[in-house]
Amino acid sequence: MTRTTSQILTGGPALVERALGVKLTKEELGGAQIHEKSGLVDDVVEDEDAAFESIKRFLSYMPQNVWELAPRAATDDPANREAPELAHIIPANRKRIYNMRQVVEAIVDRGSFFEIGKKYGPGQITGFARLSGCVVGIFASDPKHNAGSLTAAGVQKLRKFVDLCQTFHQPIVTFVDEPGFMIGPDADCDATIRHGASALISVALSTIPWAAVLVRKSMGLANYAHMPSGCHVLAWPSAESGALPVEGGVALAFRHEIAAAADPAAKRLELEDQFAALQSPFGKAEAFSVHDLIHPRETRSRLCDWIELVRPGLMHQLGPPQFSFRP
Repeated sequence: MTRTTSQILTGGPALVERALGVKLTKEELGGAQIHEKSGLVDDVVEDEDAAFESIKRFLSYMPQNVWELAPRAATDDPANREAPELAHIIPANRKRIYNMRQVVEAIVDRGSFFEIGKKYGPGQITGFARLSGCVVGIFASDPKHNAGSLTAAGVQKLRKFVDLCQTFHQPIVTFVDEPGFMIGPDADCDATIRHGASALISVALSTIPWAAVLVRKSMGLANYAHMPSGCHVLAWPSAESGALPVEGGVALAFRHEIAAAADPAAKRLELEDQFAALQSPFGKAEAFSVHDLIHPRETRSRLCDWIELVRPGLMHQLGPPQFSFRP
């Protein structure tokens, strides 16, 4: 959608004013500033030339039809390239944010990341990229928006993206920093639970290969939006997992003990540190709950190895997809 020369409307200004008594312009009803956040369009560009370029780039990640795989592109980016900048990208302070797009771009083939729907459900990042020239879908949490939690818009964005990848047999790589489903009155009014259930079923029933990189948080039921059965799971040392984020769990389970302490704030921090240590990925690795615990800088080479392993199996999935009922 072009930013200043296009609108999408269910009814024009004259009809809206006549039916509802509301006087609005075409831009106010259905301009780019509305639909880049409504999810109706996947991208907003400046003019028609940019729109055609964006369409051409999107189609470069697609096969001709469901009976083919997306073409593999030539690349001069080595599969074994390390990304030393990832060694310190995750802040030591668990409450600080970082740039997840920088994580993605450091790992995939240089310049290959193409994002879809950036301002719709902004806590979730979706798009396409390449690993060793092979097309993969990218799904990542963005800690800059509601800590990356899954909102009603975010899970609808996810379901649509998973179904798109399933239709055209694109493996998915997910970068996980997931605190859980969004809570509160707005989340409940938006039917987050219903839309979330639909997205979880879409993920669970997908047959395409998945790889998950546990970057930081992996909490609660929303964790399963990133890791269907058979998912190849790699964990960074910064990863942490559990039923709830530590802060919320401590506040609920120990509220009486904290309130009774001589220094409630100090007691709360003591308990948070104590339970944060228990969410370390080393225990999951010892219990074989992840396939490997890796240094962030080697993530690209491990994912490139993975795509080489799973790509041949995609030939057996070619053809129209079968989608079941979504709640």
